[in-house]
Amino acid sequence: MKTSLKRYFTIGIGFAFLLFSCQKEEKQNELIVNEQAIARLDSTLEAYVNSGNVAGISALIFEKDQEVYFNAFGFADRENQIPMDRNTIVKIYSMTKPITGTALMTLWEEGKFQLDDPLENYAPEFANMKVYQGLDDQGKMIFGDAERPISIRDITRHTAGFPNRNDIPGLSELMAEKDARSFENPLTTMAEKMGSTPLWFQPGTQWEYGLSVDVQAFLVERISGKPYGEYVREKVLDPLGMAETRYFLPEADRGRFAAAYQRTGEGQLDRIPDSTANVFNFNQWPLTPGGFGLTSTLDDYMTFARMLARKGEINGTRILNPETIALMATNHLPDSVTERSWLPSKGRVGFGIDFAVRTDPPKTAEEMNGVVGEFFWDGAASTLFWVDPKNELVAGLFVQLFPYDGISLHKNFRDAVYGKYVPVAKTQ
Repeated sequence: MKTSLKRYFTIGIGFAFLLFSCQKEEKQNELIVNEQAIARLDSTLEAYVNSGNVAGISALIFEKDQEVYFNAFGFADRENQIPMDRNTIVKIYSMTKPITGTALMTLWEEGKFQLDDPLENYAPEFANMKVYQGLDDQGKMIFGDAERPISIRDITRHTAGFPNRNDIPGLSELMAEKDARSFENPLTTMAEKMGSTPLWFQPGTQWEYGLSVDVQAFLVERISGKPYGEYVREKVLDPLGMAETRYFLPEADRGRFAAAYQRTGEGQLDRIPDSTANVFNFNQWPLTPGGFGLTSTLDDYMTFARMLARKGEINGTRILNPETIALMATNHLPDSVTERSWLPSKGRVGFGIDFAVRTDPPKTAEEMNGVVGEFFWDGAASTLFWVDPKNELVAGLFVQLFPYDGISLHKNFRDAVYGKYVPVAKTQ
């Protein structure tokens, strides 16, 4: 009897352990983008189209390196009834920036520079910078000396001090006169014009979005000795198979190019004239900016994003080392940088190398949803991507809508992916 009881007890323990293991494995295999999330995503995106606030929209999500969601709603070209699709080409604007940062960091891996090196060591155009200090009684600008040189880290995290607003008395007018980012300027001319324009604030003292990533492209060109467009194609785009990520869009592919729309009121969209919206991409200009200008498809851009999620490698091709990706996705803003413009609107974030980096979870349902450790960026036409290392999730959202996300599109898309924020109940 004792032997029999012992046998049954052992079997019971084994069964319980097996059940626990199965439950643990099942929990580990649970996906963020499950059936409920897919339903939320579909209804959220379709509602924006049905309400008339978006002409066309698409999204692509990978989780555990497997595609878990794709859908597209509405029209890439509403007037010609061309549906938004997987191969629709859009202007990604500032989602160009992480690609530029990746190109720059290939040179960092080769030991060509250190992040805290003065920029002027490689680009004398930025030596002996002056800093704006306001206007005197006669309305003339007052300048002081920069307290330290601009570092390369400054241009990767937007703390260089470059002016980028039209409301700085005197300095904004000078910036417009210089017109450093004219499409007619090659990067060397752009750098000369920027270097001869005083900084708005002391390097490293505040976060102000601007022309820093265009300077990164110039730096790549200067250090590598190759035109930036060639270098980024050779080191990043071609190895990843991103043939449809380009500055210049050839005639043969323009039928897939999404129109741009301006939202003028609830349910009201005006098409931006193609002659205005497409002037950069339908012509081959001397300027190859690092901060904007590329066009792409969802699959192309998500290949890039998945490379980041896979720590620098995809499909047997390594672009950067894992340690470099980790460095790029680390917050580089010290607590002393308290003036951060509109960056806090993106959630509780810092900034790494051309990405916002989420440092804390949301504390209210109104804050932008996201997971600590996530890194991301977006574009002027309301496009968005992020990499969530914790959940091994990569998401991309394509749309061509101005002004930038005035309809909580990014928040609602994030809420559809993760579920709406639920506050943690306080214990007594």
